[in-house]
Amino acid sequence: MEFCRTRKARVALAVTAAVLILVGGVCGVYLGDYYRADTEAVVAFAADRPVTRRVADDGTVVIAPPNPEVGLIFYPGGKVEHTAYEPLLTACAEQGILCVLTEMPFRLAVLDINAADGIREQYPAITRWYIGGHSLGGSMAAAYVEKHTDAFEGLVLLGSYSTADLSQSGLKVLSIYGSEDTVLNREKYAECLPYLPADRTEHVIAGGCHAYFGMYGPQDGDGTPTIDRVEQLEQTAAHVGAFIRS
Repeated sequence: MEFCRTRKARVALAVTAAVLILVGGVCGVYLGDYYRADTEAVVAFAADRPVTRRVADDGTVVIAPPNPEVGLIFYPGGKVEHTAYEPLLTACAEQGILCVLTEMPFRLAVLDINAADGIREQYPAITRWYIGGHSLGGSMAAAYVEKHTDAFEGLVLLGSYSTADLSQSGLKVLSIYGSEDTVLNREKYAECLPYLPADRTEHVIAGGCHAYFGMYGPQDGDGTPTIDRVEQLEQTAAHVGAFIRS
């Protein structure tokens, strides 16, 4: 009898170990499969731009214009290497905005919604702050700002929507997406619009797609853009700059 119990325990332990190894392997494959920044394009875009770039020890990228007066903390899209958004934030920095690009664990903002903690305190001279992000990053930025409405003036959503109720927050909200974006769930987007303030600002970039907010190549399930990537980035930065200055 004792032998049978021992044998069953060993079998159960072996099955549990096998399941854990399988789950771990699947998770490893999933997390290791992500969109990598087009480094060559990122570097080329930044050439001769009148901004500075600094990388902190935690991977955060800070892109600053001369004498910025306003700041933007940015959460990258899900499973996208965060440096793919450097061109966009470089263009935003040219609008006079200090841009802080966060790096997320396993490239998933949902694993570090509080990534913005402590960033504002590093720049005491800047008293006006915005937060935003692309896709999943935008949704997580919205979740963060819901609990920190007094610390920010507004939210920027790129190909994204908020499931947090910000309708009475008093925040300024800018939402931008491309007309050819087929990754963004339009039904969910429309469903979540009441969570945003009634005076929100929305721009649809004609010919734009989901992936063109960054430089990481095409994205599965996306539509076919009819403008080039740089055009979408420049249009987006112009809208962000006008929104923050308004």
